[in-house]
Amino acid sequence: MAGLYYTSAFVSRLLFLLTVLSVSLAAFAFVLQWRGGLPDPSTRWAPDDDPIEFHGTGGSKPVRLSDSSSSGCEDILGQSRMPSFPYFKDWKFNFGSSSGSDLKPKISITTSTSAGLEQILPWLFYHKVIGVTNFFLFVEGKAASPNVSMVLESIQGVRVIYRTRELEDVQAKSRIWNETWLAGFFYQPCNYELFVKQTLNMEMAIVMAREAGVDWIIHLDTDELLHPAGTSEYSLRRLLADLPEDVDMVVFPNYESSVERDDVKEPFSEVSMFKKNYDHLPKETYFGNYKEATRGNPNYFLTYGNGKSAARVQDHLRPNGAHRWHNYMKSPKEIKLDEAAVLHYTYPKFSDLTSRRDRCGCKPTKEDVKRCFMLEFDRAAFIIASTVTEEEMLQWYREHVVWTDKALIRKLIKKGILTRIYTPMVIIQGLKESGVFASVVASAHRNIIKEESLSSTGNRNASRYPHITDTFPRKMGRILEPQATARKFLEFSETDRQAISPQSPPGMDGIHLYKIPSVQ
Repeated sequence: MAGLYYTSAFVSRLLFLLTVLSVSLAAFAFVLQWRGGLPDPSTRWAPDDDPIEFHGTGGSKPVRLSDSSSSGCEDILGQSRMPSFPYFKDWKFNFGSSSGSDLKPKISITTSTSAGLEQILPWLFYHKVIGVTNFFLFVEGKAASPNVSMVLESIQGVRVIYRTRELEDVQAKSRIWNETWLAGFFYQPCNYELFVKQTLNMEMAIVMAREAGVDWIIHLDTDELLHPAGTSEYSLRRLLADLPEDVDMVVFPNYESSVERDDVKEPFSEVSMFKKNYDHLPKETYFGNYKEATRGNPNYFLTYGNGKSAARVQDHLRPNGAHRWHNYMKSPKEIKLDEAAVLHYTYPKFSDLTSRRDRCGCKPTKEDVKRCFMLEFDRAAFIIASTVTEEEMLQWYREHVVWTDKALIRKLIKKGILTRIYTPMVIIQGLKESGVFASVVASAHRNIIKEESLSSTGNRNASRYPHITDTFPRKMGRILEPQATARKFLEFSETDRQAISPQSPPGMDGIHLYKIPSVQ
């Protein structure tokens, strides 16, 4: 009887285990089916049957640039040749509204640029993805050429303003020119001239933002991407919406790109390593690793380190240089974000050395470059680009810009000074693969052909550069004109302090790490 009992107990336990195993396998199979299985990662970025629609694309089917006439951007704006990242397959870009009128808060970016489409389009549509609705583009150079500006004008939410003589005449009568806080930058070349242009353009963009019903305005260059870290949706709109209502301005500390090759062509799609800002590091970590992180350059960052800011659009708002905003009638409440940042792609291409050199007419001497550039590295780079052979320049670029020491990289990543950020790269590659850039260019090109067939050269040029009075309404003049009452107020305020310029991160007092190269 005892043996029969033990046999029956063993059988019962065996049946129980088999039942549990069957139920577990069935549950596991159900979970796999519910989640869609385990697809091949190489297919996750494959375009769906229905392309992603963005403002201004008109819902047209994406096309390859090779299907339209050449615009010089085939390789960069067409399908990417680099492997896609297997992330965010099911991420909804939330561009269901054609006008963006139901998106709150409404966010605008203003910029002054002379870049081409290969840089502007990825920059622009990336910011659309994270929640920007309006763009005020002050263009000149390549950006103002018909083939580029026609594409930009075709994108919904984008307003293009050309640097014409008429615009300069209006800005010469603006309120800023009758105040002293920007006067220290007047009538100087190169970076100083750009700084003044940016500030004057920001003054006009405030008026345009108010007319468009925009809630926040940000000044950003086209070599910078906002990185709204700290939000579950990677959404700039969510980040700003969650701020207390009494916050007037938000500072985004900047991270600086750290390129690992000297042959980068598409920085937004190829650069993933960044050096963190001083504000996002413990002081002991920053200063304890300062020499290694600086690598013999003038400062911890190659260029500026004081970030960029967003301002709530409200009465009496004004720019305070290209990096900050201010208010004529009060001391605005400003906060600094502890996770979100501006990603600054600094000298990411070797050609940036010569392009900066070609934009400035200063002599390559230590004395004269101070007239053109505010920061030490820019001065040193200009001298190198103006005085040595291309081979020597490439060697200098590798030593001072490119990160090749893998052991140092690993150490600084472990310390938290260097960090990998992939999300912007993923978004831009996804936009490229979906055909957004190519579709916009092809659509605008068809419009150019149509316009050329209907207009003479003279009439076309007239339509390409509208009168400033058509671009800005009459109340712009009232805001920009000098006002005696406002000036009287300024005499008793603190707003006459010099505008906040690009500033280097904190340095180590008493340590001289670098000397500007001498001219032989």
